Parts: sequence; C-alpha cells; structure tokens
Amino acid sequence: MRRLVILCALALAGCVEPVPPAAPPPGAAQRPAGPVLDSATAAGNFEAVVARMEPAVERECQSRSRGANCDFRIMIDSRPGQPPNAFQTLDSAGRPIIAFTLALIAEARNRDELAFVMGHEAAHHIAAHIPRQQQSALTGALIFGALTAATGGDPAAVDAAQNIGGTLGARRYSKDFELEADALGTVIAWNAGFDPGRGAAFFARIPDPGNAFLGTHPPNGARLATVERTLARLRAGGGL
Repeated sequence: MRRLVILCALALAGCVEPVPPAAPPPGAAQRPAGPVLDSATAAGNFEAVVARMEPAVERECQSRSRGANCDFRIMIDSRPGQPPNAFQTLDSAGRPIIAFTLALIAEARNRDELAFVMGHEAAHHIAAHIPRQQQSALTGALIFGALTAATGGDPAAVDAAQNIGGTLGARRYSKDFELEADALGTVIAWNAGFDPGRGAAFFARIPDPGNAFLGTHPPNGARLATVERTLARLRAGGGL
C-alpha cells in the first residue's frame, strides 16, 4: 500500500543513514545545471514512480531477504531549506524508510531518475547495509579502544580511540555498499519498467567525489560503469 507522508524533524532524530550527512548521496552537493521542473510536473512524476516502484521494491526485498521487513514506507522530507537528497533508514520498529527531499524531487529531470534513486536507496535495505555498517563500526571501535587500553591509554584516550575506530569501521565498506546499491537499484528500476541507464544520467550533473581516502562515495565513473555492466547483463537476459 502506498504511503506518502511528511517526514518531520522529530522523525529524523536518531536515524541511522547509510552515509553520513557530511557526504550526502548523489544530488545533495549542488544544484545541477539545467531547468528545474515545475512543481505540478515534479509531484506527478514522483507519484507515478512510487506507484510502480513500491511493489517492485517490495517484491525484490521478499525474494532476496530472509525474515527482513519488506514493508517499505516512502516519505517526503518537507523541511524548509533541505538540499536535493534521498536516504534510506529504519524507524524504531525496524521498518525500512526511503525519504526524498522536495528539492531532489524537483531536481530530477524525468521519472527514470527518480526510479533509479528510489531503487538505489531500497537496495541499501535489501542488502542489509545498515546492520553491516553498524557491525563494522562496532568492530572498529572495539579494536581501537582495546589497543589503546592495552598500551596504557587513560579513559579519555580510549574513548577517543573508539570514536576514531568507529568512524573508520563505518566507512570501510561504504564505497562498496554504494556500488552494490547502484547495481541492485538498476535491477529494481529495470524490473519496474524504467530505464536505469537514463536514470543514472543523474551522475553526469553532480560533482565527482573522486576516490578520496576514507570517502563515502565512489567516483561517478565507477558508478556509471556499474550501471552499464548491470544493464548489459539484464539486456542479455541475465540477472544480478
């Protein structure tokens, strides 16, 4: 069942995001060049994409996940001043949420772009990226904290080491997770009848994060190549 609701600031408090706010997903860095759709067209595109993508997302989740909550809730973050952004998180009951800011809905040039972003965010949940990232962060914090304690560090030094270890652990697989989500998101959008190649053109309009050490997102070229490889398999009758 479709649920389009307003995401308030309270609902975001304490959310665990696949990427930290300091390095937001594609579209959040700056306003792309080119015309922005009028509000009526943008809203119509979003409604149409949700109607087709939500059942496709939930089918993919059910087919690939064992015991996971596949009752996705697609939300609009209408807080003023939010940049173009989309993210996946979980509510307090573990229900998966995909949220879009109004700015991102307006920035998307066509329905394929919205569908690709929606598939990408859904893929984070289907691939269990949040718990995997949390486990990696916990492991990093424990290792760094234990090493610091073993070398005579005081409680303040141990706390600092745990914070560093947690950050490093959380970012260890973040680029891999983004590429996994690009590939699976391509499959989901394709299965819903959208053109992921056209949707991934979004990457051509945003700054390239490059391959920065401890960065959270891979280079745009790597992401586009992942989409193209996945599409080639789909067009050949294969899958992911």
